[in-house]
Amino acid sequence: MTSTTPSASAGPTLEVRGVTKRYGARAAVDDLSFVCRPGTVTGFLGPNGAGKSTTLRILTGLARADEGEALVGGAPYRSLSHPARTVGVMLDARALHGGRTGLETLRLTARTVGMPASRADEVLEMVGLQGAGGKRVGGYSYGMRQRLGIGVALVGDPAVLILDEPANGLDPEGIRWMRRLLRSFADAGGTVLLSSHQLREVEATVDRLVVISQGRLVREGTLEELTSESGTRVTALDPTALRTALDKHGIAYEPRSETELEVSLVPEDMGRLALREQLVLTSLGASKGNGLEEVFFALTGQLEAPPAAAEAENQPAPAPIR
Repeated sequence: MTSTTPSASAGPTLEVRGVTKRYGARAAVDDLSFVCRPGTVTGFLGPNGAGKSTTLRILTGLARADEGEALVGGAPYRSLSHPARTVGVMLDARALHGGRTGLETLRLTARTVGMPASRADEVLEMVGLQGAGGKRVGGYSYGMRQRLGIGVALVGDPAVLILDEPANGLDPEGIRWMRRLLRSFADAGGTVLLSSHQLREVEATVDRLVVISQGRLVREGTLEELTSESGTRVTALDPTALRTALDKHGIAYEPRSETELEVSLVPEDMGRLALREQLVLTSLGASKGNGLEEVFFALTGQLEAPPAAAEAENQPAPAPIR
């Protein structure tokens, strides 16, 4: 089996520095900053419309930031001399041309990025589609398209992978395959950034997390840091005033009962906010998250699990590969 690991000993660092992107009066991304380092798999999380897809498009040169910059190894994607040889990208596997076979798609990609034709056969085996290489992509299942999309990202033998919802449509065996591929890629020094709504799969795959809501960063850190750190449970004499104050300062919270809220602040900071806003608190105490799902809901203020479908941010779908 051909290796799936990057050839470079260490991939470039991804940096998003103060990025803001507006569409009309709406800020899809609002002063967002985070870093993805070599040797790690970073999960990029947020509810629908949080700005994830817009951020990935800016990182990969498909959109321009109004403010700030997104860098790959210290340089914008558009300035890289051989972008596909540095960054493998899969933003929407549905954009693959349905009239070509899987092998033709990979051979065209290899020729476009300056790789030998033999690379297509290597990648076809790498993604487990060697038995379907002669079949037209239009006849592929969603999961097969996802595998092929990941294959297209791998053709250039990149040191960075940027993937949007890569586990969508994969069966359990496919998800295990993807997990092993990303883990081996990062362990060899590659840099991986993946956006996903599948929280349990993210928890089993990533080292670090970047969580955003309404275009803004709400938390960044290792998986262990985010799932072990304390939140705060709080009640107030005036529950409506408490919610209004939290909304005013953009602080995420989740109801735990009719009167109690789980707030994404440590107790000391919640106490300071209450003093500043002249709130009378009737209870205040630390609580521990039980897993990524609970942490996600607390940080983003979501009351129920997000749908598995990719977010809609009023963006046009990427053009098919021609």
